[in-house]
Amino acid sequence: MSRRPVGSAGEVLISGLFEEHGAALVAYASRLTGDRAGGESVVRETLLRAWSDPRSTADAGTARAHLFAVVRRVVAERRGEVAEDGPVVDSTAVLGAVRTLPPEQREVLLAVYFQGRDVSSTAAELGVSEATVKVRVSSALRRLRDVLGGSPVPLVLAEEAGP
Repeated sequence: MSRRPVGSAGEVLISGLFEEHGAALVAYASRLTGDRAGGESVVRETLLRAWSDPRSTADAGTARAHLFAVVRRVVAERRGEVAEDGPVVDSTAVLGAVRTLPPEQREVLLAVYFQGRDVSSTAAELGVSEATVKVRVSSALRRLRDVLGGSPVPLVLAEEAGP
């Protein structure tokens, strides 16, 4: 069995992707799986898949969107919800749909789902109540579902994910 030398191009790629996107990916995957250990496992698999996928080294926004799509796919596969090559909502379409949201909805959605913040810290930072954050997130998800043609948006609030 041959081992790659430390600092190989693949290791540098994975390290860079994790450094740039790891915290948000782990927070998102943890919400989807219901626990941090499961989330970390999903992110490890996601990064291994990224190693051989050129979309992972595209521009920063495209790479990040692609990684989030891979996280969703890995979680769905582990749940037996889709075949390995089954459909996943196009990450570019999701990004485009997010851009159509009113600023206050986009702001809370990005904070809670893509930056991994909880509802209470998001509310405090924005100077609104937790209920307002939850309403804005709910409204944003409904609007995204409509813009994406009824495709479910697989996002779960941290409070709903369980222990």
